[in-house]
Amino acid sequence: MLSMSKIREELKKIRYYYTRREVLEAALGETGTNTVVDTVRKYNKAVLDAPPRLYDVYASLYVRGFTQEALAAELNFSVEYIQMLNVRLVKFLQTRIEE
Repeated sequence: MLSMSKIREELKKIRYYYTRREVLEAALGETGTNTVVDTVRKYNKAVLDAPPRLYDVYASLYVRGFTQEALAAELNFSVEYIQMLNVRLVKFLQTRIEE
């Protein structure tokens, strides 16, 4: 089972990938596929079975690049609630992703 810190580290890489997706995909033809693409696929597959609220947190924070504060404002939730959902998401992913 992956540690929570390893999952958080990989989620940061996924967020960076989506933030710079166009540039990274443009380099694909010259350099080949970066390993982060495999990580993205693995996490995207794992989150498909997540409860809708956790799926939304994943999509908003890591795919769309929202901050926790911005997501809280958009959903009219407290930042603390978004933080709690993010912890639940990490725990959910921990049960779904194999090393």
